[in-house]
Amino acid sequence: MSSFEEDSDFIFSSSSTLSLDEDQINSTRLNPDWSKYRGIFECNGYHLETVRDVKDYYRHLDIDRRSMSPAYRHACVLQDDNALCGDPGLPSNLFRATCCKGAIKLVVKAVHLLSRELSIARYISSPVLRSDPMNHCIPILDFLDVPSDEISFIIMEEWSSQLLSRIPTGLDEFLSAIHQCIEHIVFMHKYNIVHLDISLHNFVADYCGHYACIDYGLSRRLGVDDPRIVTPRGTEIPPELGHDQSSDLFMVDIWALAMLILRACHMTGFHVPELIQLTRPMLNESPDKRPSALVVLWAFRRVVRSLEDRLGLQFR
Repeated sequence: MSSFEEDSDFIFSSSSTLSLDEDQINSTRLNPDWSKYRGIFECNGYHLETVRDVKDYYRHLDIDRRSMSPAYRHACVLQDDNALCGDPGLPSNLFRATCCKGAIKLVVKAVHLLSRELSIARYISSPVLRSDPMNHCIPILDFLDVPSDEISFIIMEEWSSQLLSRIPTGLDEFLSAIHQCIEHIVFMHKYNIVHLDISLHNFVADYCGHYACIDYGLSRRLGVDDPRIVTPRGTEIPPELGHDQSSDLFMVDIWALAMLILRACHMTGFHVPELIQLTRPMLNESPDKRPSALVVLWAFRRVVRSLEDRLGLQFR
């Protein structure tokens, strides 16, 4: 196996040889010339999406659905069917691809070779951590490094665009999704990793009951020092960061996890009083009084057991 970052307005071309410090590296969205690396992907058994691929996909749909698709309209503008065809709905550091063996649909993410995101992605997808049943990381198939350009490509399975890509068919399915989200945060915190951008958009589904966490662009792997943060980033910002106060990084995740649960309840219509009650200590304005992820998981499982007894749910 050969040896990715978003969330910034600073655009970095992979052909550049800029000398970047750690903060710049970890706040940089790469804008690679994908055609330059096409041969590398092909040699490793991956096929980047072409104009022909996009047209073939949409040819099976009715004309109205084809005409409404930005991806199809973009492909029709290009004359060369063999040319690469980026999806206009994706940021510049993401590209659709296919595994030549098995035709598995993939998404490739380009990140700086020295980024924390790449380091964390390698770590959590290592065999030992991959075997942890609470690791709900998006399946990563490969890492392709290009040291000369200080770039690496993370090759992942293509799942849905976000956690609630469709409304769950029942309360048991909804609870399973939330359970997997909580488990993954417990897993990360167990290994001293904080995500720092937990949201509905950063959990995806495979439409078969499995949910996975993505986008470690803001994540950090912590050492022994007291983990504090002042600068607010991410989607869900706890109140202390909005007032320029410091916060425990683990507790930033707990606040965001509570917001994910509440937003998921609102979007699906599953207003479970016990679940709403579960989030209250997680949203304590004092970060030091919020529960750990493991305590949240225990409390959630107690909620599920009570619902199983009362409603006869078959929780999985």
